[in-house]
Amino acid sequence: MLRSLKGIVRFKRFEKNPAQRRLNKAANIEDLRRVSKRRLPAGVFDYIDGAAEDERTLRNNVSSFSNYEFKPRVLRDVSNIDLSANILGVQTPFPLICSPTGFTRIAHHDGELAVSRSAARSGIPFALSTMATRSIEEIQTTTQPVNSAHSLSPRNWFQVYVWKDRGVLRDLLDRAKEANFEAIVITVDTAVLGRRERDVRRGFTLPPQLGIGTVLDGIRNPSWTWDFITNEPIRFANVVGKSADDGSSAISLADHVNAQFSQSLSWNDIEWFRTQWDKKIIIKGIQTVEDAKLSVKHSVDAIALSNHGGRQLDDAPAPINLVGAVTDIMGDELEVYCDGGIRRGSDIIKAIALGADACMIGRPFLYGLGAAGEIGVDWVLNFFKEGMQQTMALLGAKNLSELNLDLIERKR
Repeated sequence: MLRSLKGIVRFKRFEKNPAQRRLNKAANIEDLRRVSKRRLPAGVFDYIDGAAEDERTLRNNVSSFSNYEFKPRVLRDVSNIDLSANILGVQTPFPLICSPTGFTRIAHHDGELAVSRSAARSGIPFALSTMATRSIEEIQTTTQPVNSAHSLSPRNWFQVYVWKDRGVLRDLLDRAKEANFEAIVITVDTAVLGRRERDVRRGFTLPPQLGIGTVLDGIRNPSWTWDFITNEPIRFANVVGKSADDGSSAISLADHVNAQFSQSLSWNDIEWFRTQWDKKIIIKGIQTVEDAKLSVKHSVDAIALSNHGGRQLDDAPAPINLVGAVTDIMGDELEVYCDGGIRRGSDIIKAIALGADACMIGRPFLYGLGAAGEIGVDWVLNFFKEGMQQTMALLGAKNLSELNLDLIERKR
């Protein structure tokens, strides 16, 4: 009996790294979300996870992918799958972009440094937010090649809002250019801030205030609290000393946006950016075919179909539902990215088949960061890459050029 048991019983090797142990139990992004929810204070998690008003747009962004079904082909020899894509004229291992996210260090002290390093290792673009908690210069330094044997190949983009103070904005653009960022991403859907009611209920500020609620949360989340109090203060790193609202004092996000961002934002501002920036320009926040057409007229290089992750206008259209209509009239005039609701590699494949050039993610890598730090971000990017490979093999597509409307249709 002992010999028989020995032949069938195997004990798992104990994983010493607690972050890796958490990842080993995760099968998908929703699992990471649950781990992140357990590890982060409630107000911090809700800032990452929440959206505007009743959050219908947030849910619709994700659920709308289920409105499309595949039409798989068989006997197609899928022994070699090629995921490579062309993003802004550069060959990229797979068609994914890390979206700009503000105040990323509330999830983990490395914040944007961890995300940028992970993106660089994967060879995909990373967009640094104006409201980042790591600076342009820190990102440039952390993604420099380490040595010839193991070099990071950064594709850093810089996301900008249209500030009232054009002097601050010019300084940011000059610094991004000096740091060799290859593109700017102009966010155009935040003339005012959407009503994010989870934050209202929590009284959430940036940086988080240490009130009685935070203390109680800290007791329940000791690892986050220790991380928070033993690292340098969280600030809007790109504007420290250049703006009164740099995060030195706690402020609500709505107050910050209303004080700093221009409500007179118009297409004329896109022309102004062209006079200040001679590299690639992406507009993020396009939500109609009409505005996609105007983007072509203003000679931008790419547009991101995005409703800000549902954080601005509730009942805005889901990006995946716009992809087909926009790409039908765009042709090859500019690149089109689908930003919102991506939770699986199969979601990316659907967007590409409908005509998108790439997809963008935000919350998924924040869940990974909150759950396990930098290796959590690595897990997320690898999860999407493997999901794409598996989906393409099951669809009978060997490369992205074979993804088209013959392989997908909207459910009736």
